Amino acid sequence: QVQLVESGGGLVQPGGSLRLSCAASGSSFSFNAMGWYRQAPGKQRELVATITSGGSTNYADSVKSRFTVSRDNAKNTVNLQMNSLKPEDTAVYYCNARIVVVPTLTHDYWGQGTQVTVSS
Repeated sequence: QVQLVESGGGLVQPGGSLRLSCAASGSSFSFNAMGWYRQAPGKQRELVATITSGGSTNYADSVKSRFTVSRDNAKNTVNLQMNSLKPEDTAVYYCNARIVVVPTLTHDYWGQGTQVTVSS
């Protein structure tokens, strides 16, 4: 059974930095994509950043130039370096791992979420 375990959330002041990490276990295959989503109170879950096994990245416009996603394919880990954090970045951050069975059929695995709070 695949499990994703996140770490690294917490409270940080505006302008500060945090690094989130996620480790996938229980998988005998590699994930086509891994990444991070977030959900703020009263809002829908949204994409933050993803990275494919080949290293291609995709970022939400709101985090471009501030956040950096990286992964280690051999270890099935994905990290999110968050710099210049803003109060609007406050949310629960979820790790995601995706398998593309065929282009029209994907399977997503999710972590339990880690809270990031940006406040003075």
